Amino acid sequence: MPHIAVLGAGITGVTTAYSLYKRGFDVTVFDRQRYAAMETSFANGGQLSASNAEVWNQWSTVIKGVRWMLQHDAPLSVNPRPGWHKISWMAEFLANIPRYKSNTIETARLAVTARAGLAEMADRAGVDFDFTPAGILHFYKTQKDFDHARKVTGLLAQGGLQRRELTADEVRATEPTLRGDILGGFWTESDSTGDIHKFTVGLAAWLCQQGVQFQMGHAVEDLQAHADHVTVRGRDEQRFDGVVVSAGVASRSFARMLGDRVNVYPVKGYSITVNLPDAASQAAAPTVSLLDDKAKIVTSRLGRDRFRIAGTAEFNGENRDIRADRVKPLVDWCETHFPDVSTENVVPWAGLRPMMPNMMPRVGAGRRPRVFYNTGHGHLGWTLSAATADIVAGVVEGKLKENFTPSNHRIALNTVS
Repeated sequence: MPHIAVLGAGITGVTTAYSLYKRGFDVTVFDRQRYAAMETSFANGGQLSASNAEVWNQWSTVIKGVRWMLQHDAPLSVNPRPGWHKISWMAEFLANIPRYKSNTIETARLAVTARAGLAEMADRAGVDFDFTPAGILHFYKTQKDFDHARKVTGLLAQGGLQRRELTADEVRATEPTLRGDILGGFWTESDSTGDIHKFTVGLAAWLCQQGVQFQMGHAVEDLQAHADHVTVRGRDEQRFDGVVVSAGVASRSFARMLGDRVNVYPVKGYSITVNLPDAASQAAAPTVSLLDDKAKIVTSRLGRDRFRIAGTAEFNGENRDIRADRVKPLVDWCETHFPDVSTENVVPWAGLRPMMPNMMPRVGAGRRPRVFYNTGHGHLGWTLSAATADIVAGVVEGKLKENFTPSNHRIALNTVS
């Protein structure tokens, strides 16, 4: 069987490994971290949200971004320091504004498709990841935002997703613990939530039991693509029949080694995990997953005693610092909308979303034979992962299996000192 290297042990890398294993490939996963899901897949918002499939490529986003540059606690923060990567990414972002509608529809379609694949993986591997099919409630505070949401609902419907408009009273009836001025909302019963870290770690452990290899704790330093094989140099140098790059923000540099341009930008997102130690806080926290459109904040209830709140987008290069001024708005939001939830024990986190300028993942073959990509999912990696993993595995199967012979199976090369 062909032996495929997968670069990255986050949600996209591990689901890719699963889809390749399912098709009969021999798979080795590489990651510089010692454990799976230690970077962007560690503590995201938890939403499996086809209802959040709207891409950001709109002039309204640009206008808000310029206005928010002077507001330290704004949902979007852009470091004004110039850099070629940032400038080129933003230029391509603007160039994709005409594709806003078609890309939103396609993203919704992918998100709906991904649900069955994720359920199959969890079922087959027996993974407990605090999954709940509680639905997702979007709520709105201004008429302008609410009117725009109606238009988005039409695009989502074209992608196969149905959601229902709610009055302010219906929003409060759906989630009685929610406080604040609310104009209305949209309810997506088919959306769900879960702990991305627990899912990825659990699936990786199951794949290990099936014989998938995980080479962890050593960075991949070099990649070479040849006509009949690919070499991966990490702890040592190894030869494979193909490689799938699913390495988050590192995908850009790996693609450059392989002769491709994959213009992912590291868009930092923040989350807090509010631990709910007492019965009063547990009762006061929402059980329904929420999205506050004005603040661009999402929430998930992860089991009985954890409440995840996530949001913000920060364009500041490959910077992993956790800034207090970006965390504080999340805590303040919790105290405003759920005043009876204790915020005494809050764990902050930040991760770098690998985002393409058109907000669409890069999935499929590279320029060179035996090179493939499943990366650039932005804020929807958790939501889209099962669908894109299946797509890229299908492409690998079509390209490699028919041409495979025992003579081009992987062999170990000299150890690199």
